[in-house]
Amino acid sequence: MDLALDLARRGPAHGPNPQVGCVLLAAPSLTDPPAADPSAAGDLAGRVLAQGWHRGAGTPHAEAAALAAARVAGVDVRDATAVVTLEPCNHTGRTGPCAKALLDAGIARVVIAVADPNRVAAGGADVLRAAGVDVEVGVREAAGRELLRTWLAAVERERPFVTLKLATSLDGRIAARDGSSRWITSDVARQHAHDLRAQVDAIAVGTGTALTDDPTLTARNAAGELTGHQPLRVVVGDRELPATARLRGPGGELVHLRTHDVGKVLAELHRREVRHLLVEGGPTLAAAFLRAGVVDEIHAYVAPVLLGAGAAAVADLGIDSIGGALRFVARDPVPLGPDVLIVATPTPRTQKET
Repeated sequence: MDLALDLARRGPAHGPNPQVGCVLLAAPSLTDPPAADPSAAGDLAGRVLAQGWHRGAGTPHAEAAALAAARVAGVDVRDATAVVTLEPCNHTGRTGPCAKALLDAGIARVVIAVADPNRVAAGGADVLRAAGVDVEVGVREAAGRELLRTWLAAVERERPFVTLKLATSLDGRIAARDGSSRWITSDVARQHAHDLRAQVDAIAVGTGTALTDDPTLTARNAAGELTGHQPLRVVVGDRELPATARLRGPGGELVHLRTHDVGKVLAELHRREVRHLLVEGGPTLAAAFLRAGVVDEIHAYVAPVLLGAGAAAVADLGIDSIGGALRFVARDPVPLGPDVLIVATPTPRTQKET
């Protein structure tokens, strides 16, 4: 299963489909002596028949990729074990159902890390069991759920997983008194933020930020070049964008949502199969998502800079006393050059169930 998880990580983190890996293992021979340690690399190498992973929407799923690899190698997989990180689908979409593919191949046992919460695709384990296949669910489940945490949350809640990005001075400012903001954080922190952009499906800003900063909202590598994947560029608000806006230039599709209703924004992006949304600002949009209780994670890039005045990272949250503060749990800080990244997740009281 650890090998299957490693294979899954080779697939893209963005897109409507999850990262999934599959390993096909030969059935142990009755004449083979029992292994002292079945997980040892030597024993595993002797049993692996084929492996595969999902390379993105429209491509074969991990199980189909592993079965195809076995066919190319001329390997017989009848009575083999399939170890997969997510329950095989029972749905015909861009590709056929993986549960049927495993049955047709004669797979005798299927070991699964995480059950599929997608109501459209779930049910593969039941189909396999009904056909007499030995199915085990929950092997290395915690590791599987950690790998799929944004996708699982999006599917279970029927809305995108929301990451709020903040880039501030030590005193929580995103710009100086005169409005200048380039650059509060270092180039190391900014490149880390670009790497995050390359992993999400969409980036959102309010019309105020779009008009004031004229951003491109693109994902770029260290050389300043556009990465292969460009997220949707989402602008929230009623004001019109000028024809010369850099958001209309090279990059992801521009989506202008003329609303201030966070629920409507998330519903439209869910309809577009956005699984991971990065909210980049400004203060009004950040506050709107926080007040709606739909922020799943905060990425706060903090620079050792003091401004003393200027725009704050988050607008009024309607909190009058410390007892009403929105509380988050911080992970270990990540040093980024002179700056630090703090990743924080909401406490149950902070986030609304959706």
